Amino acid sequence: METSIETGELFQKADWKKEKHVPVIECPDTIKAEELCEVKVSIGKEIAHPNTTEHHIAWISLLFKPCDEKFPYHIGQFLFNAHGASVQGPNTSTVYTNHSIITSFKTSKSGTIFASGYCNIHGLWLSSKDIIVE
Repeated sequence: METSIETGELFQKADWKKEKHVPVIECPDTIKAEELCEVKVSIGKEIAHPNTTEHHIAWISLLFKPCDEKFPYHIGQFLFNAHGASVQGPNTSTVYTNHSIITSFKTSKSGTIFASGYCNIHGLWLSSKDIIVE
């Protein structure tokens, strides 16, 4: 069985100031060619997202699509595996990962950064930010 699924059917989008699931991308709007660009991505910046065994962010994925290129480059996949579960049961651990990342990359072309995140209850969320290379 073959199905055609559009991106909008897989990923949800919203204003991160009103929705706790949206990845927030923080990086410069303009960068210099071939210099490292630091990127921070967090989920739940304005409205905290829960981080419990039952309801959590499992991962953030970061891609960069240069202008005039067909495919994006996968910068990284960041997994969050500690949500309070232990051998004693759900929410009994003292260890919880925080769903935010800081990484860096360099490019010689302007383009768009895409950040996606996965909530174990509410699915996939996507945001993007354009970057201009001088």
